[in-house]
Amino acid sequence: MLYRGFVSLVNRLPLPSSAVQKWIAFAVILSQGGIAVTGAVVRVTASGLGCTTWPQCYPGSFIPTSSSTAPWFHQSIEFGNRMLTFLVIATAAAVVLAVTRAGRRREVLAYAWLMPLSTVAQAVLGGITVLTGLLWWTVALHLLVSMAMVWLSVVLFHKIDQPDDGVETITVPKQLRWLTALSGVAMAGTLVAGTMVTGAGPHAGDKNPERTVARLDLDITNLVHLHAELLVAYLALLIGLGFGLYAVGVRAAVTLRLKVVVALVVAQACVGLVQFWTHVPAALVTVHVALAGACTAATAALYAAGRVREPAPTAVTPATAGVSVD
Repeated sequence: MLYRGFVSLVNRLPLPSSAVQKWIAFAVILSQGGIAVTGAVVRVTASGLGCTTWPQCYPGSFIPTSSSTAPWFHQSIEFGNRMLTFLVIATAAAVVLAVTRAGRRREVLAYAWLMPLSTVAQAVLGGITVLTGLLWWTVALHLLVSMAMVWLSVVLFHKIDQPDDGVETITVPKQLRWLTALSGVAMAGTLVAGTMVTGAGPHAGDKNPERTVARLDLDITNLVHLHAELLVAYLALLIGLGFGLYAVGVRAAVTLRLKVVVALVVAQACVGLVQFWTHVPAALVTVHVALAGACTAATAALYAAGRVREPAPTAVTPATAGVSVD
C-alpha cells in the first residue's frame, strides 16, 4: 500500500530534465557538507548542549525556551543546526523523487536512496550525541558519517551526469585507479585522526561548569603528529598518482580534478599548521572542517572520474555516412 502510494506520487510529478536532476544532486552535496560545518560552529561556540535533550530541544518543548538553563545564544545555535537537518532531508527526498520519476538506472536509484536513509541514521546519531553529553567518540562518528555522505553524494552526482544507456569507459588504468582508492583510504585515516585530535582538544562543545564533557584521554601533541603524518601520506599518494597519470596520458578532466585535490590538501595543511601555532582558535576549526568536506568531495570526484559511462557510438548507416541510397 505504501509503495503504491509512493509510485502514484512520483507519477504525478513533472518529468525532470537532466539539468534539474544535476542541480538537485548538487544541492545534496552542499547540504551534506553544510551540516558538518554548522556542526563545527555548534562545537566551537560551546552550544552542543544548547538543546539539552532530543528530539525535543528542552523537556516539554521542541523549540528554544526561556525556561531552559542553557543561554539563549547557545540554544539558538544548536536549534539552528537541528533545523538544517530538514534541508538535508528535503534535498535527499527531492533527489530520490527526481531520479525515480526520470526512470534512471538501478545504480543511480541505489545511491539516491542512500541519501534519506543515511540522514535518518545521522539524526539518530545526533540524538545519541546529545543524550550521552557530547561523548567524544559520538561527536567523532557524527562528523565521519557526514564526510562519508559527502563522498557518496559526489558519486551520485557523477552517476546522474552520465547516460543510462551509455557504454562504460575506463579512463584511468586499473593500477592507478587502485592508487586513487588508496589515497581515499589515507584521507579517511586522516579524518579519523583529526576527530581524535578534536576529542582531546579544547573545544568540547559545552563549557557549563555544572557538567563535565568526557574527553579522549590521550596526549594531544602525539595525536596532532599522527594526524599530520597521515596527511603527508595522503598528499604523497596524490603526488605519486599525479606522476602516474601524466605518464600514461589520461584525459585533461582527470588531471584537473587531481590538481584541485592537491591544492585543497595543501590549503588544509596550511590551516592545520596555523591552528597548531595559534592554539586552535575557534574560527579556524570551522574552516578546517569545511576544507575537510571539500577534500572529501574532490577526492571522490577524482575517484569517480576513473570510470565513466559515455554515449554509445551511433551505428554507421548509409544515411549517417552521407551515402546516397538512390
